[in-house]
Order: sequence, then C-alpha cells, then structure tokens
Amino acid sequence: MKLKIKLPLLFLLMFIFFMVSIGIYLKFIFAEYPHISSSLFNPSYIGVLLPILAIACFIFIILIMYINFFIEKPIGLLNRRLERVNIVHPLPPLALRSNDEIGDLYKHFNKMEKRLQLAHKEQTDMISAIAHDLKAPLTSISGFAELLAMQKGLSENEKQEYYELIQKKSKYMAELINDFISFTKEKQDLESMILKQVDASKLFENIAQEYDYELSGLNCELAYKHLFTENIMLMVNETMIGRVFGNLFSNVIRYGGKKELKVYMTGYSKGSYAYFKIEDNGTGVPDKDIPSLFLKFFTVDKSRQIENGGIGLGLASCKSIIEYHGGEIYAYSSEYGGLGIKFSLPLSKN
Repeated sequence: MKLKIKLPLLFLLMFIFFMVSIGIYLKFIFAEYPHISSSLFNPSYIGVLLPILAIACFIFIILIMYINFFIEKPIGLLNRRLERVNIVHPLPPLALRSNDEIGDLYKHFNKMEKRLQLAHKEQTDMISAIAHDLKAPLTSISGFAELLAMQKGLSENEKQEYYELIQKKSKYMAELINDFISFTKEKQDLESMILKQVDASKLFENIAQEYDYELSGLNCELAYKHLFTENIMLMVNETMIGRVFGNLFSNVIRYGGKKELKVYMTGYSKGSYAYFKIEDNGTGVPDKDIPSLFLKFFTVDKSRQIENGGIGLGLASCKSIIEYHGGEIYAYSSEYGGLGIKFSLPLSKN
C-alpha cells in the first residue's frame, strides 16, 4: 500500500477512535448523571459535539496536507529521480526543501550521485590511462623490432642500442602492470585489514628514523617534529600506514624537481584526530592540478612520469588507505615552496 494512502487511512482510524472515545465518555457522563438528556438529537448535546467535530476535522485536514506536501511529495520526487539516475549525463542536484530528515535524505542522495559520477569517471580515466601508457612503449617496441627485421646492414652497436631500447620499454611495461596489480591487491587487503592500537608518537618516530636514513642517501634532508604525548593512541594497520608514508616520500624524490630537496614532516593531535603533514621545498604542483592529484592514473607531467617511474597510483593508494581508516587526506601548496600533503587518522576511543 502506498504511503499516500496508508497515512490518511491511519489518521482516519485515529479520528474515528477519537470520536468513539468522546461518545463513550459522554455515555458515561449520562449514566452517572441521569438528569442530563442522553438523546443524540438533543440540541445541547449537538451543540457540545459540533465544535469538537469541527476541530477534529480541521486537525485531520491539516495533517493530511502536511503529509502530502512535506513527506509524500518529496519522497515521490526522490523515487522518480532514482529511476532517472544517469552517471554519463548527470542531472541537476535535487533542490533541498527543508532542513529536517527529508532534507538530509536529499543531501545524502546528491552526495551519492556525485560519488557515482566520480567512480564512473575514474573507471573511464583508468582504462584510458592504461591504454595510453601501454600503447606508447608497445609502439616503440614494435618500431625497433621492425627496424631490426628490415635493416639487415645494421652494425653491432646499432643493434645493441635497439635491443637496449626494447628492453627499457619492456621493463617500463612490466612495472606498469605490476603497479596496477599491486594497487588492485591493496584494495582487497584493505577490506580484510586488522587494526591495532598504536602509540602515535612511536609511530611518528619510527617512520621518521626509517626515512631520515633513507632520504639522506638520496641527497634529501628530512626535518621532523611532533607534538604527540605518550597517551595518544591510534587504531591503525601499521603496514598500510607505512605504505602511505612510503608513497608520499617516493613522490617527493621523484617529482621534487630540485637537487637539494628538503622534506618537512610534522605531527600533532586536535580534537579526536591525529594529523600528519609531509611538505617539501621542491617545484610544487600548479594550483589547477592540486584537486586532481588523488585521482587514479593522474600525473601532472607525463614526460616526467616515464622518466622517473610511477603511473599515478601512489596518491590514489594513499587516499584509499586513509579513508579506510576513517581519516581524510588533501594536498595544498606548501609555505616552503613545494607540495604539501596533510592527512588525519582518528584517535583510539579507548
């Protein structure tokens, strides 16, 4: 039964119950006080009932109108919109009618549509990126192989050069496929990961010590400090969080764009979250590209991607891991001149 029929029937039953209750009450009064006439057609009796009946009818009509305009119609509009959801050609967002639960439902529906559209875009971009990144080295390999087959008079040095180029392009393709497989496996691992209580200060110091030594061997200086106390605990999977830091530091080295790079790592807690920041003094990222950094297969400069490695999944992986932990991550232009990445992790409730 439809809501627009069910609710009016419910109120009609309530109205009948209300009127019957009044009738029973009056009968009781007549029984206790026999001198009062019990005739339903008594003018004084009708005079008492008419105002009550009028008020009850008025309340009934107001309730039906309210249900129709503020509950049934918005829900009906939402149902019709669900039938018309189109992620390829998105429709205008639903207009909010109120700030109550119906309004919240509209807000969540609009957010759901945006997530669907973003997921569709990411899938399309992923297929396009894989096809593009595989096509370029395959074309080169095919060209070099054709040259080796067609030109019989090539010197040994020229043949060796072509072999090395084919090997280089093949290696790049293998890395591309391996990175994609690793990213897919990571998604599966996230769904079954186990969280453990970890001291925030110890986690920060362990990461800092590990990468301080590693970055120093790559002519990159790491400056770090935190404001965590010993009683600040996190519920995390250390292996996954370690991957986040590894991807962020790897991005700095690959795309920092300076010979003397310096990385700044900071940590602090605020409210119910712990915050971590990784910033550098490198060349940074154009402001127009910052919102797209966490999209799968997005790279600011394709030529730098081929030269430095990576296929644009590092930051997308970081986003997945942080969001699975219940935190958020975003990028910004650092005050040191390069790129800044900040992410949050919820504190342990215990």
